[in-house]
Amino acid sequence: MSDPPLTLLAPAKLNLFLHITGRRPDGYHELQTLFQLLDYGDTLAFRADDSGVLALHVEEESRYRRVPLENNLVLAAARRLQALAPANPGADIRLTKRIAPGAGLGGGSADAAITLLALNALWRLQLDTRQLMAIGLELGADVPVFVAGRSAWAEGVGERLEPVDLDPAYYLVLVPPVAVSTARIFAQENLTRQASAITIADFLAGRVRNDCESVTCALYPAVKKTLEWLGQHAPARMTGTGSAVFARFEDETEAHEVFGCRPQGLDGFVARGVNALEFDFRDI
Repeated sequence: MSDPPLTLLAPAKLNLFLHITGRRPDGYHELQTLFQLLDYGDTLAFRADDSGVLALHVEEESRYRRVPLENNLVLAAARRLQALAPANPGADIRLTKRIAPGAGLGGGSADAAITLLALNALWRLQLDTRQLMAIGLELGADVPVFVAGRSAWAEGVGERLEPVDLDPAYYLVLVPPVAVSTARIFAQENLTRQASAITIADFLAGRVRNDCESVTCALYPAVKKTLEWLGQHAPARMTGTGSAVFARFEDETEAHEVFGCRPQGLDGFVARGVNALEFDFRDI
């Protein structure tokens, strides 16, 4: 009987705020944000072999089955590591998708990061976290925070990370039926790009916002409508460039009660914020 696959959670994230502080010559935006990881996300199951073949399957029960296999971040991450391996290892990867694409929840980035962590262990490449984070940054600005596995204060394009311990909380996340193009949002001329840098004390005092929120709401009315509805029940904000919006609750029951009365057609979930992911690869 074959060994069970290595099965790991690829968690969703929230940007508890997002300030854009500048634009670099290469077109990337400088920002400040606070990443909150959640105990909700995609699931990936890995089996390593020596076939040299990388196979990605999306499980039939997945809520989001239309995951593109071309230019897919899971396969891109696997190929980066495969190129560094002394042999020509292969892997069979099965993805169950729960994080909505185009929602600002980091699903693709989390999947890529977990692939780097899992295959580094299964292929015994012995790359350290910093090396994996550097590879992840080449795949996407949000990948390093998932590789590090900690909720974190982030600057630069999101790669300069300072781990933080946030107070326990539950988050109600609502996802309107639109997929937001991050490239479209960052291309808008009226996007704020000169926000002043802040400190963690400013965040704790509530002097924060999401600089992409007004632009996204103007381009995607469904996001604006969802934000307004949730704002009637608790202070609400958009994560990333959207489309998902969220509210923080100290009481899980209250979060579920609000979620239960959401307007028809809104997807979403209630999740607990987590400060650190716990993966143990020692027995692999």
